[in-house]
Amino acid sequence: MLSGAVHYFRVHPALWDDRLRRLVAMGATHVETYVPWNFHERERGRIDFEGWRDVTRFVRLAEQAGLAVIVRPGPFICAEWDNGGLPTWLLYDGPIPLRTSDPRFLEPVDAWFDALMPRLVPLLRTHGGPIVAVQVENEYGSFGSDRAYLEHLRAGLRSRGVDVPLFTSDGPTGLMLDAGTLPGVAATANFGSAATDAMRVLDQRRPGEPFLCAEFWGGWFDHWGREHHTRPAVDMAAAIEPLLDGGGSVNVYMAHGGTSFGTWPGANIDQGAYLSTITSYDSDAPIGEAGELTEKFWELRRLFGSARGVDLPEPPPLPERQSARRVPLVPGASLLSALRSSAAVGVRASALPLSQEQLRQPAGLTLYEAELLIPAEDTILRVLEPRDRAWVFLDGVLVHRVDRNVPDEGVPLAGAGTVARLSIVVENEGRVNFGRHVGEEKGLLGGACLDAHGVSRLVHGWSQWPVDLQSLTELPEIPASSTDEASGAYRAEIACAHPADAFIALPGWEKVYVWLNGFLLGRLDARGPQGTLYAPGALWERGDNIVEVLSLGARGGDLQVENGPHLDTSAGSFIALQQG
Repeated sequence: MLSGAVHYFRVHPALWDDRLRRLVAMGATHVETYVPWNFHERERGRIDFEGWRDVTRFVRLAEQAGLAVIVRPGPFICAEWDNGGLPTWLLYDGPIPLRTSDPRFLEPVDAWFDALMPRLVPLLRTHGGPIVAVQVENEYGSFGSDRAYLEHLRAGLRSRGVDVPLFTSDGPTGLMLDAGTLPGVAATANFGSAATDAMRVLDQRRPGEPFLCAEFWGGWFDHWGREHHTRPAVDMAAAIEPLLDGGGSVNVYMAHGGTSFGTWPGANIDQGAYLSTITSYDSDAPIGEAGELTEKFWELRRLFGSARGVDLPEPPPLPERQSARRVPLVPGASLLSALRSSAAVGVRASALPLSQEQLRQPAGLTLYEAELLIPAEDTILRVLEPRDRAWVFLDGVLVHRVDRNVPDEGVPLAGAGTVARLSIVVENEGRVNFGRHVGEEKGLLGGACLDAHGVSRLVHGWSQWPVDLQSLTELPEIPASSTDEASGAYRAEIACAHPADAFIALPGWEKVYVWLNGFLLGRLDARGPQGTLYAPGALWERGDNIVEVLSLGARGGDLQVENGPHLDTSAGSFIALQQG
């Protein structure tokens, strides 16, 4: 098996066939994809398999391209995807033991599999389709040890008609393999180097069992505020060759990374620090985010072609791209006015701030407001436990920013004895997708307080407006009312004679969300490393196109349409990352 990972949910449906045919030209015989539960069932009971979520069509296109298919249905997938693919609504009525045999988790899992499996079973190889293997959960040995949970999932797949080989995948260590594998289910390994060592560990535990590297990490993903990771193509190829020489099979993760559009990127906790994943999932993959064929592509084409002993087809031409140009942005509503107008459920009142889970809010921004009685003596205003970043306004003026990774030193308030309007915009930057922090709460969890003379006085009496940016298709065009001129909604019209791929840049802007013709492309952040948002040609229209920008901080210059991506390559060592 010479496989490559391509996630249908990270590729515009109009490009599925193009990306799959690039995979074939790379020499792959198989394609692997996850199925993210929360992408299909964002609201409980409303399961969607249409359009972008038509996994059946993706699998059939792979079959038409000549590829066999490996499916990893979870229910947990990790994948640097929000909450590891688990729906946020699981948490709306309070925390539950995720990824366990607790009935509160198994009941919705079973309902999801009841909906998903009838779509996959007719596509199995045993039914004449292209799906040759299905994974049981994902990297469970890195999380927990509830064997009854894994047994339940295996039994559930079999009872619903999945009769192709099942497999688990974990890191090639005793800690992970002990808890992540099941008797009678093939055990596979995930790694990016030391293939011979991994093959030896698996052979000791599963003598005579075929070896599959279910995830060979040829590259790595990026976090906001951290370096962009790259790996030399020759180094990647040198790490794969011993695996192939030893008769093993490989799935390159990722062969084509694509884009985590909207608010779908996940996050990680690293040594106590919260790290949000960038919008691009390029991952320094052989097939770039916009279909570019990198040096890694040609190295794998050489390796795979040699291993198969066949002549490989030529790859499709690169999709057309637009020419570069600058477009001015016209300001509209202030940030606070925009959020008040965009909240789907209107204002919610409470003594203390409600979490996004309590507000039934799956993602996005929450505006919290309260009346602030400022004492006559000097005090410090502090924001307590925002997840994940907060912008603080007093009477409509941006006065402070708070990051969950940095203890808040607060805002000094000169003694006034007056009443002010406190507005706090809290941004959910993505739910953790790996480890024990999956399922953490979001929002303004600790509220706010005034500190003076060693005493902290909590702020009570909150109103809150939840704004799920993922489902927002249009920003309000009401006149700006805030004295803060940077944070708010902006709009640009871009004429397009012929729709084609493009990249949108907003240099100098602190933090923005960007919509193209009502579709949320994602976010950009001055912390880097990502400097452009990929805008596939299928999202553009002939004639006028509307780009809307929601700014959460300092304003920059004109919007720039670029004809290529910008990912900061000034730092990053894959080898150092793996060893560290």
